[in-house]
Amino acid sequence: MEFFAIFLSLLLSVISPAGLILDNTAEKAIRSQFEKVEQLQVRVDNAPSYQIVEGKIGRVRVAGRGLWLTEDFRIADLEVETDPINVDIGRLRKGGTRDFSALREPAQGGVRLVLTEEDINKALQGPDVTSRLRNLGIRVLGSQEAEQLQRYDIVNPRVEFLDNNRLRFQVEIQERGYSEQLAITVESGLSIISGRQLQLIDLAVLVNGEPAPARLVKGLSQGISRQLDLQTLERSGILARLLQLKITSEQLEMAAFVQVKPR
Repeated sequence: MEFFAIFLSLLLSVISPAGLILDNTAEKAIRSQFEKVEQLQVRVDNAPSYQIVEGKIGRVRVAGRGLWLTEDFRIADLEVETDPINVDIGRLRKGGTRDFSALREPAQGGVRLVLTEEDINKALQGPDVTSRLRNLGIRVLGSQEAEQLQRYDIVNPRVEFLDNNRLRFQVEIQERGYSEQLAITVESGLSIISGRQLQLIDLAVLVNGEPAPARLVKGLSQGISRQLDLQTLERSGILARLLQLKITSEQLEMAAFVQVKPR
């Protein structure tokens, strides 16, 4: 959800001294954040001229398809629509755009995101994924398990989308200096709690086809739930609420409301 804050800072950076935002200028700024863009449309509804001078900007709509954040990570579909934005033009000229101190009131909007199973699995083969997965495992596991995980290499991670908001994650781990590998399978459903947290449903963890110890499963569930709590963003002035989560056998679709407060 931090993408919305980045998106907002881009909009603020391209506001002209007269308070105007041109469609093509905003589109170029957004394109610059991606490695590659297949399709992108940006529409800015500028307010009447007397309101623009006061810093009142109309809503902005962005629709993109095939947006590559890196050479390995592709977003299938992304839609962003803001409510009208009220900004202090004078303060915006003096300060930077990332602290959002020029906002006279919270800026908010909706975000819709679609990721496909194919794109995620391609991203999982990227050069930096192994270290990121290990770091994620260290954060979600208890101290004892996290210490043990540092001795292992992560091999061939992959995800499978299932119907009814479920997914399966499979990976092999191999202790350094040994040829034997352990096959890890994690399967779970996902549901939304109070709009701010994703909860794991019927989590199952298998190690070489055998159920993992209950203590490990419980610790993993609690650790992942902490990582999926959007309330942690509020410390940086971002309020995010999940409105929809839908997983089918082909894709994951998510819709959210995001608000960025002046700071």
